[in-house]
Amino acid sequence: MAGARTRARVVIVMNPRSGGGKTARYGLVQRAEDIGAEVWTTTSAEGDAASLARKAVVEGAQVLGVAGGDGTVSAVAAVAADTGRSLVVVPAGTRNHFARDLGLDLRDPGQALEALVDGEPAQVDLGVLGSRVFINNVSFGVYADALLEPGYREDKPRAFAAVAPDYAKGKQWVEARVDTPRGTVEFPQVVLISNNPYHLATPRWLGRRFSLTTGQLGVIVLKRRAQAPPDLLRHLRGELRQHKRGAGSAGDGAVIWSAPGITLHGEVPHLDAGVDGEAVRLPLPVVCGIRPGALRLLLPKDRPGMPPERAMPR
Repeated sequence: MAGARTRARVVIVMNPRSGGGKTARYGLVQRAEDIGAEVWTTTSAEGDAASLARKAVVEGAQVLGVAGGDGTVSAVAAVAADTGRSLVVVPAGTRNHFARDLGLDLRDPGQALEALVDGEPAQVDLGVLGSRVFINNVSFGVYADALLEPGYREDKPRAFAAVAPDYAKGKQWVEARVDTPRGTVEFPQVVLISNNPYHLATPRWLGRRFSLTTGQLGVIVLKRRAQAPPDLLRHLRGELRQHKRGAGSAGDGAVIWSAPGITLHGEVPHLDAGVDGEAVRLPLPVVCGIRPGALRLLLPKDRPGMPPERAMPR
């Protein structure tokens, strides 16, 4: 691929703050420009990632790229889907959950740029939350509350430590009810709605999505117990270990299923949530759905993060 250049007009939106400065550490600006792409950064006066992507389309970009964390990727993905542009994802964030589930090389983010020259087209689903899209998940409960803690980005363990005790003691919960295949769950401790279901059967691949094209949301609801467990995360892991494939449940404390849509109801005016790692406040009812095949991608042919065939569910 050395010396190859893209033939389309490509604008890559980069967030230089993502991943502790990965765009600079891996020389992504120079590598993108060497291929013939334009690089627009979110530190410019033009605005945030979504605004830059929309401006790029207006000015004639045929392909959009994005380098940053999942929040940045989600914002540019929404513009790409709405304008019919293909998207190249460069994993330059901290966790890179979406890029990981696409099989991209997280150790060398710049390898994803090869998709601009010799990429393979693909189409994947997008979760929808009203007019907003999500590439990974929407969460309610302890994770969403941690996102609202001051200094979350700088010290995530401290933020979780600040909010987890009230959940562990049963003093905090999600002020909503959720209709599940096993009846309505009132005031759950955790609700996680994902763009395609997470794999839960084997520890090594726990939390991965083997497919982003099922046309289904994955839903995990952890019930509030009369006597809360001393370790909320251990309780959730225990429930997931009991999960059996099929419509339904894990243990008595959790309900896990797939559906094209899910609604949270309640009497409070709003719920705090985490949407692709960004803190938001959502009015009730909260209605989530899915747009099958809504996002066009260009992917590099070499994707070392794809699970081996033997790990795929049967």
